[in-house]
Amino acid sequence: MPQVIEDRELIKAQARYVRSSARKARLVLEHIRGKSAVEAQSILAFQTRAVARDAGKVLKSAIANAENNSGHEADELVVVYAYADEGPTLKRWRARARGRVNRIRKRTCHITITLSPALPGEIKPRPERRPRAADELPVETEKPKRRRKAAAPKAETVAADTAIEETAAEETATEPEAAEADAEPEAEAAAEPESEPEPEPELEPEPEPEPEPEPEPEPATEETSGTDTDDDSKEADS
Repeated sequence: MPQVIEDRELIKAQARYVRSSARKARLVLEHIRGKSAVEAQSILAFQTRAVARDAGKVLKSAIANAENNSGHEADELVVVYAYADEGPTLKRWRARARGRVNRIRKRTCHITITLSPALPGEIKPRPERRPRAADELPVETEKPKRRRKAAAPKAETVAADTAIEETAAEETATEPEAAEADAEPEAEAAAEPESEPEPEPELEPEPEPEPEPEPEPEPATEETSGTDTDDDSKEADS
């Protein structure tokens, strides 16, 4: 039930026997003390500690008590008190070497969160973010380019790959145009009727060369005949 202490209404919620040490719970509760209820919920939602889940449940219960029992809204509430008290410790044992035992202490705590309606000016409104004008935008300064020997071959390979891709794209773009150009003369040839082939002109046979006349033997003269007969007669006498 709501309580009035020092002219201020307080709404409390408590979780008892939470399985965590009081020290760990206090590390989480320090972040939400004095914050608004809505902001405290967002803080606990992003806490990495496991006890933050239990603290979030207690805060949610306190907000529900304030809304249902007192008729307050969550935006008007402030976390006044947030603390953790030590609870009973469970004793357990663990066997160790040479017949000895180790003591295990499982500690508990009681988490208490108290809310109250905010006083005028206690909750500071968040500043609205306005878009920056063109004059207020930071000017981007060009960074000096660093020359790297190892990066040069990589840039060359990238440039070569881009050139190959461009040529491939151009070839794919020109292929349909070439196909259309080849299809046009084929369509025209199919539309025209086939003309009869012209007869080839007959070639005249070449005339055979005439045989050359054989030379006639020369007639024997008287001088030669007389000498021959004389020679024959001489041979016969011998």
